[in-house]
Amino acid sequence: MTQSRDSLISLSDTPYYHCISRCVRRAFLCGEDKYTGQSFEHRRQWVIDRVKYLTDVFPIEICAYAIMSNHYHLVLFVNEEALAHCSDSEICERWNKIYSLTPIVSRWQKGELNSDAQKENALEVITEWRQRLSSISWFMRCLNEFIACKANKEDKCKGASGKVGLNHKHYSMKKHC
Repeated sequence: MTQSRDSLISLSDTPYYHCISRCVRRAFLCGEDKYTGQSFEHRRQWVIDRVKYLTDVFPIEICAYAIMSNHYHLVLFVNEEALAHCSDSEICERWNKIYSLTPIVSRWQKGELNSDAQKENALEVITEWRQRLSSISWFMRCLNEFIACKANKEDKCKGASGKVGLNHKHYSMKKHC
């Protein structure tokens, strides 16, 4: 029986997690396709560079990793305490490294909000971002979507056929491929 990630991840029990992400439809993440002879080895660096970038945004550290031809493994450490000491402005800075800020938060940063209701709304959004920045699911989402987009663009295909397709409902990627 499958379980939701919320029931599988309990940072109060352990901050360490082994995560695996696989390609779909026999797609190659890196290495050489024996059938076509095409090399995808350059994509290994995409994963490494993106992981390094995301560890500057999320309070998540990489303990170990392995990048295989059609999947990768990450051993992650979630440092919730590091994020707890961040101010609301610092949370906005971190979030804005990946996503565009919402108009209400942009106005909050500039001190342009007049009503308490608007300020409360902006702070609720920032609280949600704080939670997402300590989420393994959001970390993996930001990694997989970026790699999938680059691979799909290189392979001249759309959707999840290159790697992992993820659906963004609320925010558009700022530094997307």
